[in-house]
Amino acid sequence: MTLTESDTIVFLLLLFFCSSLSAAATPVATDESFNVRLHLSTVSSYEAGKETTFDSYVPSTIPQGCSPIHLNLLARHGTRSPTKKRIKELDQLSIRLDDLLNQAKHGGKSHLNKIPSWLPGWQSPWKGRQKGGELISKGEDELYQLALRIRKRFPELFNEEYHPDIFSIRATQVPRASASAVAFGIGLFQGNGTLGPGMHRAFSVTSESRASDISLRFYDTCETYKEYRKSQEPAVDKLKEPIFEEIAAKLVQHYELNFTRKDVASLWFLCKQEASLLDITDKACSLFSAYEVELLEWTDDLELFILKGYGKSINYLMGLPLLQDVVHSMEEAILAKEENHKPGTFEKARLRFAHAETVVPFTCLLGIFLQMPEFELIRRDEPLSLPPKPPQPRTWRGSVVAPFSVNIMLVLYQCPGNISHSGAESKGYKSKYYLQALHNEIPAPMPGCGYQDFCDFEVFKENIVNTHLKQNFQSVCTVKAKEDLPPENCSIACRLLNFIRNFFQRDSHGNTKVNRKNEL
Repeated sequence: MTLTESDTIVFLLLLFFCSSLSAAATPVATDESFNVRLHLSTVSSYEAGKETTFDSYVPSTIPQGCSPIHLNLLARHGTRSPTKKRIKELDQLSIRLDDLLNQAKHGGKSHLNKIPSWLPGWQSPWKGRQKGGELISKGEDELYQLALRIRKRFPELFNEEYHPDIFSIRATQVPRASASAVAFGIGLFQGNGTLGPGMHRAFSVTSESRASDISLRFYDTCETYKEYRKSQEPAVDKLKEPIFEEIAAKLVQHYELNFTRKDVASLWFLCKQEASLLDITDKACSLFSAYEVELLEWTDDLELFILKGYGKSINYLMGLPLLQDVVHSMEEAILAKEENHKPGTFEKARLRFAHAETVVPFTCLLGIFLQMPEFELIRRDEPLSLPPKPPQPRTWRGSVVAPFSVNIMLVLYQCPGNISHSGAESKGYKSKYYLQALHNEIPAPMPGCGYQDFCDFEVFKENIVNTHLKQNFQSVCTVKAKEDLPPENCSIACRLLNFIRNFFQRDSHGNTKVNRKNEL
């Protein structure tokens, strides 16, 4: 029997479809071509996140004669343990898995040989823990090694004796952030002190109150954002549901256990924790195929995009105080250089340690991970399209945008006044000043700077900073809630009762009391 051309095409398509289904069903643990560690969204380790660069972008060449004079660093804390809430979720998962197995046994089913050997009797690695969310040793090393690399990369900035006004280190009041700052400082000043064999030295880490920190915890002090997040979280859950339902159905079919979408969410969380914190990929992660992992990763990235990223302008505009602080510190450094201040009399580095909720909005303010058409949209405070669903490629991936220890560096350079690098005139300064942006230590192109990572400082201010400064933190974040306003026909007694009710719904700083969510 001879196949016609159309028969051959149909046969090849069927063969491709079947092979695709087979590949999609291959467990992660047995698929050597797929590294699940690169698909854990914001739970990814720093090293995994660094593996992806900005496609084929070629970094700018720093002109000869230019030297760094000031560095702004914003970093997320390092790898941490699960939070107390998540530890409880994993304890409940253990009970749930036992219940599913018991249902299968009592049902007289003969498929129990399909069940992975690790699943019966499984207990959470964090069982019995009463506390969580702390920086673990892996996270300490991430920040420590980062500091060593930065000191080696910019020796001109760290060749002076330590003083807190020269090397300013700031962190949020959350212990894992301040611990990250300490781990970084140990690496940065190692060998420059007299303490112990490592010749360490003491250094200062400052923090503002959680209730008033609008530079590093703006997401917790911005009322408009808190209302937006509260309103959008159910919609985000709805977007995720079809994926969880689809994967739950496949797990039920394969293992004949009555997995629900809630079970899938918990197992995916366990997979991320095992792979990132414990380097285990042959347990929870092995339940999912490579394609299913990509889908689950996408749901996390959607949430990051909608609630913290480019999904809505409030997400990043609330970070304006941080952007203004960065610019002010660089302007102070320029002034010190122009006035020939003596070394040791002005700040050379401002180092900040916070959370994904801090770093992601700041990334968006700079326009990183955008192309020019998208950048024009955010300049008009318009939302962007959601990241496309796999297998379509996408730039916005949490494992790259905000892994543990993710960092953004803005390095200010002083250059000779006669260099030919394109850019605006520098306000009649004796020198020219340029800014280089680095994301996870890799030069990051900024659309507002002509899609370059090395940009005239005045161009940076004009095309990026000033674009956002038509608003400020107060105008962006102030909300007049309807319940705060008495009805028009409200009597004096009614108004008094409203005042008393609102007073007791606020904390000592005048902010509306809300339940705090765990930061990433």
